[in-house]
Amino acid sequence: MTMDAPGLSSRGLLTCLLPPLLLFCSWSGAKGQDLEVLQPSGPLSVSAGETLTLTCTVNGVGPPGGVKWHKGSDRKQPPIYSERGTPISRVTRVAPGSQTDFSIRISNIRPEDAGTYYCVKYRAATQDTEFKSGVGTEVSVIATPSPPSIKGPASRVLSGTSATFSCTSDGFSPRAIKVTWLKDNTRITSPGPTILPEGDSISYQLLSTVQVPLTRDDVKSQLTCQIEHETLRSPLREFFQLGDILRVPPRVKLEANPANPVLLNESVTFSCSAEGFYPEDTTLALTLNSSLSETGTAEPMAQNGDGTFTLRSSLKLNATEDRNQSAFTCLVTQNSQPVAAETSVLNIRVPTEGSESVSMEPDEKKIYIISAVVCALLVVLVVAIIYFIQARHNKDKEPTSVRLHESEKASGGANQEPDPNNVTYADLNFEKASKKSPQQVVEISQQSEYASIQTVPPAANDENVTYADLDMVHLSKAPKRPAPQPEEASSEYASVQVRGK
Repeated sequence: MTMDAPGLSSRGLLTCLLPPLLLFCSWSGAKGQDLEVLQPSGPLSVSAGETLTLTCTVNGVGPPGGVKWHKGSDRKQPPIYSERGTPISRVTRVAPGSQTDFSIRISNIRPEDAGTYYCVKYRAATQDTEFKSGVGTEVSVIATPSPPSIKGPASRVLSGTSATFSCTSDGFSPRAIKVTWLKDNTRITSPGPTILPEGDSISYQLLSTVQVPLTRDDVKSQLTCQIEHETLRSPLREFFQLGDILRVPPRVKLEANPANPVLLNESVTFSCSAEGFYPEDTTLALTLNSSLSETGTAEPMAQNGDGTFTLRSSLKLNATEDRNQSAFTCLVTQNSQPVAAETSVLNIRVPTEGSESVSMEPDEKKIYIISAVVCALLVVLVVAIIYFIQARHNKDKEPTSVRLHESEKASGGANQEPDPNNVTYADLNFEKASKKSPQQVVEISQQSEYASIQTVPPAANDENVTYADLDMVHLSKAPKRPAPQPEEASSEYASVQVRGK
């Protein structure tokens, strides 16, 4: 016998069999109403930290049993949600108590939550078995990178060399990411970053390194690691002060005032300075002959505009004789590095008695030497010019003619009128002749007092000398006298002596 069950005609039929000893009834689902598990396949993307909603609806009639959510296809793994089990604290039902809506929420999504989620209908039994599963919903988690972290050298690096820095970040997804290194807002070229793991993963790690040249001016410089990712509204940055790992050695100077050599018993000051060093954990000591009993007086440490520091120490004393050749030493120790030292020796000068010795610097000596050389060259040049002028003058003279002239007679009274016919002069003419002739002629005119000597020189000879010697007072009118005998052939000589009237 078949009967319609009131109120159940829409869901199925109740069939009853009435045998003599037993009444048996069974329920069968209506046609087209087999159980279905409806679930969107995805993919779904959600940012880390947000809440993920997974939808699952069970329609139709199925065997007794509950519904569970699994991540991945391995049913041996504990479910992330079960009606009978203890749910994970971050997972809750959207419609608690519903027999058709088994949607869940997962709060505070993490990168490791990425994967494929399955909604599964189980058949109740001694051990639950899977009856029907949804298609699975693929979920990807978009994770932002963690703030970057910069790591520098473990110890300080000397200026003038390079230092290696690394920048790390992790937990980001997807894989694509950009890293930029900056030094005081100026980009530094660096190799491409390393992204781990190399294959597909729910999240990734970043490692980037860069070589940075260091200079003395980098005490206040700043290094920046900048990260850009699609999950970020603005870049993430991390800063590193280069002064934290930089070491700038000092410039050590040791000076004496006044400079060596120093006069005996004169006051002298030796100054030691360590300039432009960094960091400030630096010490300076100025000693005399390595003795701790005589040390310099240190000034307070001063910081320069570029961030470096300066230390000074000075020692003032008298240049007594017992301190001659004393050694002044400046010792500078910085950051547990080898000691830098400068040494200067005191030279004492004793002035000579009655005079004050003047010390001359090397540059002054050079100037005096150059001046002396220039003066000597000028003197030589002037002498050469004078010699040249005299030579030209002697060459232009006429050595073969001499004329002596006297306008008035030396004798007579003061009132005596001058005689126009009375002229006293001598004319010597030496003429060359082809033949040697010792003849000499002396003529005296009645109208004038005149002497004329003519001679012909002998053949050219280096030892022959031709000259005339006149010792004349006055030529008077007198009878002709015999000509004097000629001189030796080796000398042509004429002498005229005239007595006054």
